Amino acid sequence: MGRRTAGNRGRGLHGQLVQQLGQMIVSGDLGADRPLVPEEIGQRFEVSRTVVRESLRVLEAKGLVSARPNVGTRVRPVSDWNLLDPDIIEWRAFGPQRDDQRRELSELRWTIEPLAARLAAGHGREDVQQRLSDMVGIMGHAMGQGDGLTFSRADTEFHTLLIQIAGNRMLDHLSGIVSAALHVSGGPVTGCDRPNDVSIAQHGRIVDALATGDGAAAEAAMRQLLTVHPEVERVVPAPREH
Repeated sequence: MGRRTAGNRGRGLHGQLVQQLGQMIVSGDLGADRPLVPEEIGQRFEVSRTVVRESLRVLEAKGLVSARPNVGTRVRPVSDWNLLDPDIIEWRAFGPQRDDQRRELSELRWTIEPLAARLAAGHGREDVQQRLSDMVGIMGHAMGQGDGLTFSRADTEFHTLLIQIAGNRMLDHLSGIVSAALHVSGGPVTGCDRPNDVSIAQHGRIVDALATGDGAAAEAAMRQLLTVHPEVERVVPAPREH
């Protein structure tokens, strides 16, 4: 079936159908105002009406489709999509809108994470700071072993945890977006995308600033980490397999 995103893992046929239909809508294969007939979907994907119905409900919650009496279910325009939904973020990042999605994610992270780092410096907890430090250590070890997957997982936990300890529930609500952004590689190259000594040191400086309660230093370190390096080139990877 291919990759499954965080929101649909472990849901069997239902999750697979959400994935397939979602990708088809986001890619434009199912264009705006296109009618979606449950019976046809069930026959095409060989799933029950219950699976189709539940899948369309999920897509409706994401703003991808609308269901109305006497009209049926139709694909909604991009302007109606929940573009902050982690699944839609990933579907866009591996479809025709990939360049726009990655640029927008980079800009959004630049807005969210420096502020989160500043706020987190005022909510110091030794156990959390130790966990962040542990993640830096894991990233360093993974880099030495050439283990990109472990590096990525530790990096994701680092940035997600940092947002969660900022003490702002609205920012906390956006942590899933940052996690999705980190899983979507191939965009503008920042310190998070380059497993090297400089990147590790930048993460370490953020931890040091949090330990001393220096919000300005934490914010500056995060901005430096997120600075785009246009001179660095890399191959855009294929979508993740789960």
